[in-house]
Amino acid sequence: MASREFLKILQLARIGDVSAQQNLASAYLTGAFKTPIQPANALIWLEKSYLLLKNQLVSATSSSDIETTHLEAASPDFLAMFEQISAVPLAATLSSPAFPFGWNSFWKLAQTNVSARYAAQWQLAELLLDPNKKDLQTEIASWVSKQDGERDFSALQKTAKDFLHELADSETPFTNSAKELLIKLQPKDEALSSLWNAWTSEKNEAALIQAAELGLTIAKLTLGLRLAQFNEVDSDAKDLIGVGSSKSNASLKKAAYWLELAAKDGDRDAWFALGEIYRRPQFSGYNASESDRCFDRAADLGHAYSQFRKGANLWRKREKIEEKVRGLQASYWIWQAHQQGVPEAKELLGKILENVSSPKKNDWFELATYAEKALSHHAEHKLDEEWILLCHRLIIANQFNLSKAELLLCQVGQLQHEHCVVVDIRHELPKILPRLIQIDTTQQRRSLLAAGKVFAGSESDLEGNLRQRRYRFDRVTEWLTATFSQDQTVA
Repeated sequence: MASREFLKILQLARIGDVSAQQNLASAYLTGAFKTPIQPANALIWLEKSYLLLKNQLVSATSSSDIETTHLEAASPDFLAMFEQISAVPLAATLSSPAFPFGWNSFWKLAQTNVSARYAAQWQLAELLLDPNKKDLQTEIASWVSKQDGERDFSALQKTAKDFLHELADSETPFTNSAKELLIKLQPKDEALSSLWNAWTSEKNEAALIQAAELGLTIAKLTLGLRLAQFNEVDSDAKDLIGVGSSKSNASLKKAAYWLELAAKDGDRDAWFALGEIYRRPQFSGYNASESDRCFDRAADLGHAYSQFRKGANLWRKREKIEEKVRGLQASYWIWQAHQQGVPEAKELLGKILENVSSPKKNDWFELATYAEKALSHHAEHKLDEEWILLCHRLIIANQFNLSKAELLLCQVGQLQHEHCVVVDIRHELPKILPRLIQIDTTQQRRSLLAAGKVFAGSESDLEGNLRQRRYRFDRVTEWLTATFSQDQTVA
């Protein structure tokens, strides 16, 4: 149960109190008032605080460029808010709707003269450069590409490297950590570095073999691909594998040897290439099951086309696979591939997931609009908890175009998965098949997040049985229409 202090702050934050919003964010960051530590929620409230402060400053100065030119000269509240933002663990908010705000704020902070810049510079440098965060870097690179196709992720890494050098050369709380990361980024062995340079600049094959023998992962991978007559390394392209089907079994064995060594180092391209080798009919070790295992391992490591292949295989075998909701596993992997730009993924994903990204066209739109108004003034209208839950159900139903039965019976806390919602009411109506609906918009995620938090704090049997829910539905919808339809008409 939330404490009274927390609930009071939450109420003030909801009506636009900047100080309360910042205190609420602080509680989500530190665990004050016995609040669960949730960086994503903290960032959401800091974004609200930022927008309010920005509007106040713009009104006061008649300037539209407050973010970049007046950070230093801004009000103390504004600077305090940015200090809080720099304390948010940005990596933990990657899937949050407020991540774009956090990402942009960190870059602005890192390039200003305010004291919070060091924390921002360190987080960006660690996030973009730390070799142990490769998976996160892949996700961010994909996100950056979608947000701004002209922006080069490698250029961002170069800027982050400059931040790292600046931190290492100055006296800050992050100096030692910056120096340690710089050491980690140095070549492990100057001899290996020179051998690899000899291969990349002069195509010296002897140097490539020697670098592979000395344990350089990229050299093992490159040598394996060359022995198998595969194309250049490109983890996001399905034509990673060439057409060298005339390669002898002996050469394929040597290729598999080097690729297995690279795969043991965690290289996803090596796992994908091994999967192709095990499918080649002229390879004496031909093994379809082992091929699938390699593709699955590459998919787990984030190889885009392997993810599509794994999802497509799961979809083909869906009748034989035991899963609670048919197609859920397949849709997850195909969605992952779609996120990385695999062209074939979009069409197949459309066959598995429904797309309902236009709530204004849905039957529940008007009632959902009224429900949102009621929730934003629920203290004024003194809504019972059961009515609040039903208002959230109406909003969810509109966002995902649910039927009335689905609206009343869906288990709201179990709807959301990373890429879709699973609407399954077979616990009450066994003949109604579950539906998989793609999450396409930020508003859909926000509505799920808001509803999930409310339902998580309510008693499981509070809403009653289906008959009670139907009766409450009629009462609530009549009240919503009577209360807010006149406002709509006036507007």
